[in-house]
Amino acid sequence: MPTIAPPSLRRATESPLDLALPARPIAMELVSGRGHYDRVLAAVLGARVSVWIATANVKELMVEDHRARPGRRRSLRKSNYVSVLSHFDELASRGVELRLLHAELPSRPFREELAQHPRLVAGGLALRRCPRVHLKAVIVDGELLYLGSANWTGAGLGAKGSGRRNFEVGIVTDDAQLLDHIQALYEQIWSGGECEACKLHEECPGPLIQLGRVPAAAGGPAAAAPKPNHRKRRTKTRRSAAV
Repeated sequence: MPTIAPPSLRRATESPLDLALPARPIAMELVSGRGHYDRVLAAVLGARVSVWIATANVKELMVEDHRARPGRRRSLRKSNYVSVLSHFDELASRGVELRLLHAELPSRPFREELAQHPRLVAGGLALRRCPRVHLKAVIVDGELLYLGSANWTGAGLGAKGSGRRNFEVGIVTDDAQLLDHIQALYEQIWSGGECEACKLHEECPGPLIQLGRVPAAAGGPAAAAPKPNHRKRRTKTRRSAAV
């Protein structure tokens, strides 16, 4: 795992998460509103290796379901909707690593739907909670990165109608260096690298550093499965961007 920033760019007393990197050009896409649904969620549902999500809030998220089912006719007029957790269950069945790093307790509908998917409860969807998490990021297959304002909710990710969704904006990029930095930042939080210096222990549901690699009981935070080598997979197909 690369360091988040060279030691020369930060003071010894600072967290590895405290950084300001030099400006450089990168290729990116701007997404807002429904664009989150069409670009970010579509990438998540098509994941082949891993999906890492960071969000402050977690709510039940309904997505259009165009999958054919025996005995059910397709309708061109009306879309069927299912919980995104149903799709997560399919991804988990194919070995896709699913991580969800969040700050607040997930909504009751989310928790009730999660309980209907034993594979996810058993660790197929690894959840870890830290009250200091306020970043919103989605990393798919170590190759695509979303950074923006949207929480993992229907209103945030454009799943609701045009008059009901939040006003959100973000970027999508496949920039290699930025992916490495954000994955390292994510891993630092996920693995409990910030726990010892944290001053919010009274608000913490349980230090992440104590979770280890053992899946939690149903409904609780679960540890992650072994992490795939994102950089090795990505660098076979794409050269890192120049500084």
